[in-house]
Amino acid sequence: MENHEAQETYEANRDGKKDGLKKSVKTGITFGSALAMVISYCNWHSVGWAIFHGLLSWVYVVYYIIKS
Repeated sequence: MENHEAQETYEANRDGKKDGLKKSVKTGITFGSALAMVISYCNWHSVGWAIFHGLLSWVYVVYYIIKS
Protein backbone atom coordinates (compact mmCIF):
# COMPACT_ATOMS: atom_id res chain seq x y z
CA MET A 1 0.00 0.00 0.00
CA GLU A 2 2.81 2.43 0.82
CA ASN A 3 4.44 1.81 -2.54
CA HIS A 4 1.20 2.73 -4.34
CA GLU A 5 0.93 6.00 -2.38
CA ALA A 6 4.54 6.84 -3.13
CA GLN A 7 3.89 6.25 -6.84
CA GLU A 8 0.85 8.56 -6.77
CA THR A 9 2.87 11.27 -5.02
CA TYR A 10 5.67 10.92 -7.58
CA GLU A 11 3.21 11.18 -10.48
CA ALA A 12 1.55 14.24 -8.94
CA ASN A 13 4.92 15.97 -8.52
CA ARG A 14 6.01 15.03 -12.02
CA ASP A 15 2.78 16.39 -13.53
CA GLY A 16 3.14 19.58 -11.49
CA LYS A 17 6.64 20.08 -12.84
CA LYS A 18 5.36 19.64 -16.39
CA ASP A 19 2.66 22.25 -15.78
CA GLY A 20 5.26 24.62 -14.35
CA LEU A 21 7.51 24.08 -17.34
CA LYS A 22 4.65 24.76 -19.77
CA LYS A 23 3.83 28.00 -17.94
CA SER A 24 7.49 29.06 -17.98
CA VAL A 25 7.83 28.37 -21.68
CA LYS A 26 4.62 30.24 -22.49
CA THR A 27 5.72 33.19 -20.33
CA GLY A 28 9.12 33.23 -22.00
CA ILE A 29 7.58 33.24 -25.46
CA THR A 30 5.17 36.02 -24.52
CA PHE A 31 7.94 38.10 -22.94
CA GLY A 32 10.16 37.55 -25.98
CA SER A 33 7.42 38.78 -28.30
CA ALA A 34 6.76 41.86 -26.18
CA LEU A 35 10.47 42.65 -25.94
CA ALA A 36 10.92 42.22 -29.69
CA MET A 37 7.99 44.56 -30.40
CA VAL A 38 9.31 47.26 -28.06
CA ILE A 39 12.83 47.08 -29.50
CA SER A 40 11.45 47.15 -33.04
CA TYR A 41 9.13 50.10 -32.43
CA CYS A 42 11.92 52.09 -30.74
CA ASN A 43 14.20 51.47 -33.74
CA TRP A 44 11.82 51.72 -36.68
CA HIS A 45 8.83 53.72 -35.30
CA SER A 46 6.51 51.42 -37.24
CA VAL A 47 3.66 49.35 -35.85
CA GLY A 48 3.82 47.00 -38.85
CA TRP A 49 7.46 46.16 -38.28
CA ALA A 50 6.81 45.82 -34.55
CA ILE A 51 4.10 43.21 -35.19
CA PHE A 52 6.32 41.33 -37.64
CA HIS A 53 9.26 41.33 -35.24
CA GLY A 54 6.92 40.28 -32.42
CA LEU A 55 6.08 37.18 -34.43
CA LEU A 56 9.80 36.44 -34.71
CA SER A 57 10.06 36.84 -30.93
CA TRP A 58 13.43 35.81 -29.47
CA VAL A 59 14.97 35.47 -32.93
CA TYR A 60 14.70 39.24 -33.45
CA VAL A 61 15.89 39.97 -29.90
CA VAL A 62 19.03 37.88 -30.42
CA TYR A 63 19.57 39.47 -33.85
CA TYR A 64 19.28 42.95 -32.30
CA ILE A 65 21.81 42.09 -29.59
CA ILE A 66 24.29 40.70 -32.13
CA LYS A 67 23.76 43.64 -34.47
CA SER A 68 24.33 46.25 -31.74
